[in-house]
Amino acid sequence: MTNKIPVTVLSGYLGSGKTTIMNHVLQNEKNMRVAVIVNDMSEINIDAELIANGSGISRTEEKFVELSNGCICCTLREDLLQEVERLAKLGTIDYILIESTGISEPIPVAQTFSYLDEELGIDLTKFCKLDTMVTVVDANRFWHDFQSGESLLERKEAVGELDERDVADLLIDQIEFCDVLVLNKCDLVTEEELERLERILRALQPEAKLIRTINGVIEPIEILNTGRFDFERVSESAGWLKELELGHENHTPETEEYGITSFTYKRKIPFHPMRFVEWCDNMPASIVRAKGIIWSARHQDVALLLSQAGSSAKIEPVSYWVAALPTAQQQDVFLQSPEVLDDWDEEFGDRMTQLVIIGIDLDQEEITKELDACLLTTNEFAEPWEQLEDPFNWEWS
Repeated sequence: MTNKIPVTVLSGYLGSGKTTIMNHVLQNEKNMRVAVIVNDMSEINIDAELIANGSGISRTEEKFVELSNGCICCTLREDLLQEVERLAKLGTIDYILIESTGISEPIPVAQTFSYLDEELGIDLTKFCKLDTMVTVVDANRFWHDFQSGESLLERKEAVGELDERDVADLLIDQIEFCDVLVLNKCDLVTEEELERLERILRALQPEAKLIRTINGVIEPIEILNTGRFDFERVSESAGWLKELELGHENHTPETEEYGITSFTYKRKIPFHPMRFVEWCDNMPASIVRAKGIIWSARHQDVALLLSQAGSSAKIEPVSYWVAALPTAQQQDVFLQSPEVLDDWDEEFGDRMTQLVIIGIDLDQEEITKELDACLLTTNEFAEPWEQLEDPFNWEWS
């Protein structure tokens, strides 16, 4: 098949307006035969019912497919893979539009269209190409959901009892991995509130095209056949990664009009694990997003990843420090990534903290002072670090 079918994926938290946008696009796109895949987690597919009743279906004869046997954010995506392959092989459609469930994370969805599924023997890259990843944000409820401190389990929206994700984490995941951001329900907030939310979204995701909408009214060309998606580029488009790349050099601060700023905290002294965890548990409310690599004195071999969104903060091991690897493996890393040596310390190697902080009305001086107070003191530095209390219970191998 020479002409691959382009695919647009609509992500966004429950109630953000994905279905309304999809209906509007279907009713106003007259030039293409669009196959619609709706993946809803509930037993009763309310979203699917709305789309099926939309006038665009009958008028333009789109193929309608309803998937209700699981969530495309999960690893078990057999139904989605098989359905997309079947539609593509029909040769009767021009475009595929997927509305993912409100609790799906976009990266696994994108991976579905980027890699061969060896177990099923399905390679969607032969039939289709991911054209646009859209995330829809509810302008009216964003701050309510983001600051709620609730988990999906508490809201009875989780994928089973083992789903420990927080609502704020999910919102950030959806915003950071997309190439079009649709800010919907803009008529329900003031212009000032809208401007501030836009600035925050820009700080979290500076690369995506941002579009304001009311009642999901959007031009189909904004999300269909845009040619915007590139997996590597989108994977590196999150605001915290951009900030980390800039560091302290050539960094133009955000406008102060709405008080939205960001900075990178970088230190080559390890944190006292207990003090740092305590700081994370009592992080200033002005911090909207904090993410980066952490050096903990109690964990000499592994780098830790701090990922915070709203009131949710998680710390977990992410990789071995290069300095902790056997000499032969270190040499391999140096050959493949010579930039590792740019910040190499003679005694501690690549061990350091690089933490990006994004927020509203941040007191950078005070936050820096608080973080510095979490570092090992001169006396602690001279004592055996393995004697420090470990606040975590990881099995890392």
